[in-house]
Amino acid sequence: MSLPVMKNYIKGEWVESKSTTIGDVWNPAQGEKIATVPYSTEEDVDQAVQAAQEAFWDWRTTPPLTRARYLFRLKDAFEENFEDIARTLTTEQGKCIDEARGEVRRMIENVEHATGVTTLMTGYTLEDIAKDIDCYGHRQPMGVFAAIVPYNFPGMVPWWFLPYAVVCGNTFIVKPSEQVPMTQTRIFEIVDEVGFPEGVLNMVHGSRDVVNALLDHPDIEGISFVGSSPTAKYIYQRCGATGKRVQALGGAKNIVAVTPDANLEAGMPSLITSFFGCTGQRCLSGSVLVPVGDVADQLVEKFVAAAQAMKVGSGLDEQTAMGPVVSAAHKQRVLGYIEKGIAEGAQLLLDGRDFKVAEYPDGFFVGPTVFDHVKPDMAIAGEEIFGPVVSVVRTKDLDEVIDLINTRNYANAACIYTSSGATARKFKYHVKPSMVGINIGIAAPMSFFPFGGAGNSMFGDIKGHGQEIFHFFTDTKVVIERWFE
Repeated sequence: MSLPVMKNYIKGEWVESKSTTIGDVWNPAQGEKIATVPYSTEEDVDQAVQAAQEAFWDWRTTPPLTRARYLFRLKDAFEENFEDIARTLTTEQGKCIDEARGEVRRMIENVEHATGVTTLMTGYTLEDIAKDIDCYGHRQPMGVFAAIVPYNFPGMVPWWFLPYAVVCGNTFIVKPSEQVPMTQTRIFEIVDEVGFPEGVLNMVHGSRDVVNALLDHPDIEGISFVGSSPTAKYIYQRCGATGKRVQALGGAKNIVAVTPDANLEAGMPSLITSFFGCTGQRCLSGSVLVPVGDVADQLVEKFVAAAQAMKVGSGLDEQTAMGPVVSAAHKQRVLGYIEKGIAEGAQLLLDGRDFKVAEYPDGFFVGPTVFDHVKPDMAIAGEEIFGPVVSVVRTKDLDEVIDLINTRNYANAACIYTSSGATARKFKYHVKPSMVGINIGIAAPMSFFPFGGAGNSMFGDIKGHGQEIFHFFTDTKVVIERWFE
């Protein structure tokens, strides 16, 4: 049986890529190929940019409220196809179906938030900045924008950017991850049914060549990116060289601290999901578990027991708590870090290397893995693993925790479990990461708050979604005005 072939979506039509380079799409639970995807060319990208540029002026002059009405219709269409999107996502990415549903819900919430354009895009004025002179600041759309997005949240992450760009009056191009192209393809089928004007929304599949073509195209005004820190830095530098706006969200090494006065029983469910949700493949995964003082032995015992109790299997099974990693290559990368941790002398309490799921012998599974007595200078404590591997670094007090967090190469998120308001305040006041959880695990901001880290976790100055993103997708035109009698 022939496998489905993904197509690009350009100017309101499904278009075959001109590329002869084809990649495979896998079901990671079954270890089976389920589709193919073209690695599109620079010519394909230029076709999409031309379509977006041609559509820009008519879309830019469409009233913001009218633009928002397209999003209202799209929101309803997403609701009608909610379960189908979620199941497509789980099939190609591997995460548990409840996690996929949560991702689709967050995607829709960004569409809902963007419909507030008539408030969030408004400018400002001041009469009499000088005698008989008034001043206005108008937020105006700029042109064509693009998003380059990762494999771990194939439904949600493009929609941290897309609805805000288009509701502001720009046109847009999405480059999905070549590992998981089916989810955005399904989403764009729904977009097509809603009937946006041709060229306003476009999608081009591909890999490195497509990324570089987007970064270098002279008619693209800005790039939104989510992925690893080295790639984020590369995109930031490339956009600087070509004069593009850029928001490049990078990787993480998130630390979760637990103090002796924390409520372990109440906190354990969110602790477990923080570390093992999405099989550890998210920039908001917990990576380093840091017990403070004499809570260490009790915490580690309870945490390992809870991790062992999780059901690992196909994400489409409603009882599964953790699915596979995304690919065979990524499985080998994660296993390599486990070997590295052993070689560095960490104590392996829970070993996920030879984990098997009987029903899916060919799946890309790595079991929950926990190292204890990890030293801060070990690779497993400092490098982003992006898998279900937890490093326990024991500390004596809160100052040591804060120092540990602030000396990592990343500053995405951090969390503390405590019953002390003073401890929580000191923690959130002094740590560098931009997203902080208190007794809630490593939690993602809602669409109306900004998403993004600091340091090597974020390149650029305007983060994903929130209110500030309307600034990224608009230019403030200042008009200074005087009329003579």
